[in-house]
Amino acid sequence: MAARHLNRPIYLDNHATTPTDQRVVDAMLPFFTEKFGNPHSRDHAYGWEASDAVEKARGQVATLIGAEPNEIIFTSGATESNNLAVQGVARFFKGRKSHIVTLATEHKCVLEACRFLEGEGFKVTYLPVGSSGRLDVDALDAAITDETALVSVMAAHNEVGVIQPMSEIGEVCRAHKVYFHTDAAQATGKIPLDVDDMKIDLLSISGHKLYGPMGVGALYVRRRPRVRLAPLFMGGGQERGLRSGTLPAPLCVGIGVACAIADQEMPMEMERLRTMRDRLLGDIATGLDGVHVNGDIEGRLPGNLNISFEGTDAGGVMGSLPDLALSSGSACISASIEPSYVLRAMGLADDRASASIRIGLGRFNTDADIEYATGQIIEAVTGLRKNASGVTVEGAPSTTAA
Repeated sequence: MAARHLNRPIYLDNHATTPTDQRVVDAMLPFFTEKFGNPHSRDHAYGWEASDAVEKARGQVATLIGAEPNEIIFTSGATESNNLAVQGVARFFKGRKSHIVTLATEHKCVLEACRFLEGEGFKVTYLPVGSSGRLDVDALDAAITDETALVSVMAAHNEVGVIQPMSEIGEVCRAHKVYFHTDAAQATGKIPLDVDDMKIDLLSISGHKLYGPMGVGALYVRRRPRVRLAPLFMGGGQERGLRSGTLPAPLCVGIGVACAIADQEMPMEMERLRTMRDRLLGDIATGLDGVHVNGDIEGRLPGNLNISFEGTDAGGVMGSLPDLALSSGSACISASIEPSYVLRAMGLADDRASASIRIGLGRFNTDADIEYATGQIIEAVTGLRKNASGVTVEGAPSTTAA
């Protein structure tokens, strides 16, 4: 069995955040000290130098998703990008179109933005998902009306890792002449995305989900055909007037380099993570019965597992795993003691939803990590079941995917 590293828990929560790649850190450092200029200063070399670096980063982000550099707006992260997309489109069309379509399983920042807009008189349709976590595209088609301004669907889910049929959604939206926004915070750099092929009009990115720095993100805003939206706040008119404020040049450089690395290494990384994930699941299923995979096992992020263990609860499992850093769901709602609203929306009963943990494998996980984690999880679940029933749970190991 593998040993722990540096007396730190093995990190298996790469959906919450990823460690910043050292190559990204190295690229950022000079912009904190030697190249510290304001990228909006036009009168001297310090400003020009920072501006050039930001524009290079803008191009790197654009390349990763098949966009043009002038279609990338830098933000503070995916929450701001999502709010700018959802509220920005709604406010631009206010008085002309007043309907938004999204999913019941979207990230909280999209759902809360939609609920806020409902208070301003907008109508929102929250489409359900099946047990697989995937959208029924026919149901989306039926939900769009002449009043619909925007459809917002997460590309790959932050909790269950399920990938939505992006090209099909884009076709439906384009046929209805409705803007298509996707929260791609978990998908960008993990799976291929192409805004033209998928007919995406707005796409949100987070730096710290793809081995870049925290505190920076981006919003892709299509220029042809042009997408119109209102800014969230006023200021100096930076970022095409859509996101005023001084850009943090070091962070922009960081997200740019992170995107460039992902563009080069994604195919190899996808295969490596998928192999590790399948090994982890297979070994756990061999050692335990009553293991259930939540969400489509095939159409999910390569490094994602969301699994339930019968006869346990997530708090007990994680409390028995001090050497592993993993979670019971989204980091944004982890303070809640309620079963995941996402798993409930997928039709899971409370007992199964409450027994679910999320494992997020990433770039810096190793085969030794997987070996150690497997043994620890099997030992923890077996112990919890034994304590709950007074006897060791036995039987033919099995897994089911919902």
